[in-house]
Amino acid sequence: MSSKEIGLAKKYSFRARKKIGKENPDGSSNPVEKEERLVIKSESKSNSSLHPVEHTSVSRTKLEKLKVNQDSEKNENTEINNDDTSYSAHKKNHKSTIKIEYDSSSSHSQLEVKTEVVDKRCKWEPENWIQVLENIREMRKEKDAPVDDMGCDKCSDEDAPPQVIRYQVLVSLMLSSQTKDQVTHAAMQRLRAHGLTIDNILDTDDTTLGQLIYPVGFWKSKVKYIKAATRILKDEYDGDIPDSVEKLCKLPGVGPKMAHLCMNVGWGTVTGIGVDTHVHRISNRLGWVRDTKTPEKTRAQLEDWLPQSLWSEVNHLLVGFGQTICRPVGPQCATCLTLDLCPYGQDVISGRIKSSPIKHKKNKK
Repeated sequence: MSSKEIGLAKKYSFRARKKIGKENPDGSSNPVEKEERLVIKSESKSNSSLHPVEHTSVSRTKLEKLKVNQDSEKNENTEINNDDTSYSAHKKNHKSTIKIEYDSSSSHSQLEVKTEVVDKRCKWEPENWIQVLENIREMRKEKDAPVDDMGCDKCSDEDAPPQVIRYQVLVSLMLSSQTKDQVTHAAMQRLRAHGLTIDNILDTDDTTLGQLIYPVGFWKSKVKYIKAATRILKDEYDGDIPDSVEKLCKLPGVGPKMAHLCMNVGWGTVTGIGVDTHVHRISNRLGWVRDTKTPEKTRAQLEDWLPQSLWSEVNHLLVGFGQTICRPVGPQCATCLTLDLCPYGQDVISGRIKSSPIKHKKNKK
């Protein structure tokens, strides 16, 4: 190979490298371009016996192929990124939308744009629940259930100071567990006549207190709970009751149902739904919850879909409904206005569920 041919080979190789450098004017190094230069350099060394023109055409061919491959890879990556972007945007729009409001009340001429993310994910709710609620309201409009006259909101002394009223509400709720309203109300009447204040209950011995509240359910245990809780109120809450569900539930003999009702009746604050045996039973019969086994699970499911504006009403409404019509034994399904919308009622009428008959007490001879 002559010196002229070697010079031509170096000249064309240099032009090829210079062309690659021009394609990246910002001076940044590209792995693909480095690979191209390495290929050209190795080819120029291994094929030094080739004719300069032939060697140059091989280099240009490789450059064109590499450039085409690089462009195709960029196009593919662009398509993939566009697809990902459109998919994520579609997914995001599927979950939520942006609500834009224009506030022109400001003194400035420019409008302020407020954005709010609105979640459109639909929560589960039972079918026809509004109609069922209206039917129950219609059946309860006479207010002839025991809870209407003897509930926890009817057991306290209205003329007493607010602090004493709240304490009496708490005691009535503690007595109401596993006890009919008539029995609880009678026990509260005896306690009020005895003097239902924190100081007086602490001065009352357990035997006397037991006689006053008997025959409420589990009266012996409730004597201990009332005395222990009253002592805590005296020592830790300055003679008042706690003002939160968490603190109330820490008192002996107080559960979530009592705590939520106590917050509502005692403090006038709605913190949750008080679920007792009536609310628990009726919610399952109506299909308002999904086969819950405990009152706490029933409460959680009800609060998940029922508007909070109805939380205060639903306990009183369903308790009275359960005491008069949707009773645990011998429910009056045939005369219930919700029969056509109640899964349990349909099963009773069709015979798929045998409703237990009302037990009548035998007259003693």
